[in-house]
Amino acid sequence: MKLSILNNMKPITEYEDYRQYMRDFYEERKKVSSFTWREFAKLAGFSSSGYLKLVCDGSTRLSQVGAVKVAMAMELVGFHQEYFLYLVKFCDALSEKIRMDAFAQMQKLAKENKVHVVGMEAFDYYKSWVNPVVRELAPVMPSAKPSDIAKMCVPEATVGEVRNSLTLMEKLGILEKDDDGNYKQVNKGISGDVTAISAALRALQKQMAQLASDASEMFSKDERNISGITFGIDEEAYVQIVDEINIFKNKIKAIVSNVKKYNRVYRLNLQVFPLSKKVDEYGK
Repeated sequence: MKLSILNNMKPITEYEDYRQYMRDFYEERKKVSSFTWREFAKLAGFSSSGYLKLVCDGSTRLSQVGAVKVAMAMELVGFHQEYFLYLVKFCDALSEKIRMDAFAQMQKLAKENKVHVVGMEAFDYYKSWVNPVVRELAPVMPSAKPSDIAKMCVPEATVGEVRNSLTLMEKLGILEKDDDGNYKQVNKGISGDVTAISAALRALQKQMAQLASDASEMFSKDERNISGITFGIDEEAYVQIVDEINIFKNKIKAIVSNVKKYNRVYRLNLQVFPLSKKVDEYGK
């Protein structure tokens, strides 16, 4: 009966959260029997009858030992069980490195088993600063080889990074190559698993922040603008500042969209972040 239930569910590689997979399993079992959270917990070997419901509600998380128990209770074996365990690591990761490593393992498993992972290509695009730079450089460098594009990146990218980047963006439909081997941009957004993309985006933002730091030493003031202010505000002022930043970003987008022929790729970072705890938390 459980095998038929799993067959009625989406493939596990289409899930971005292991909790939703567990909940769907529970709902499918409930359709064909008087299945309860108590029975689910007992099946997985947990003494607390409501523990798995708390997990699915996001009130607590599964340990890796607990994840194995739940996977076995759902009769996941082989690739599916291993994928579920990495999905648990990915969702509950305490650092971006652990999250990225878990998703990389999910990708590897999927490729080995010739299964597609939702959001995999988008994750690959956002995880490296090289991709958005190559996306802008390739169209303005006719007949350029990957080695030529690599040398134009700052810092210089490797030929392999550029080659992989071009292949990925052709696959995603972001860049198109004509009969002469020249690239043009395709106005296509990148979509996929929100959780996966956000993890890759945070990694990209860290890379870009480091590049901004390096730029202060690599370029003259005529080529870069790096400045900042430190201030004290409350929650209301913070919201107002974020609104103004969004308005500013839209103005920059309008300026950029009017550039017909560009000769350099720039990155604009806008950062507002706390440098202290809240004063009203003092002494707590």
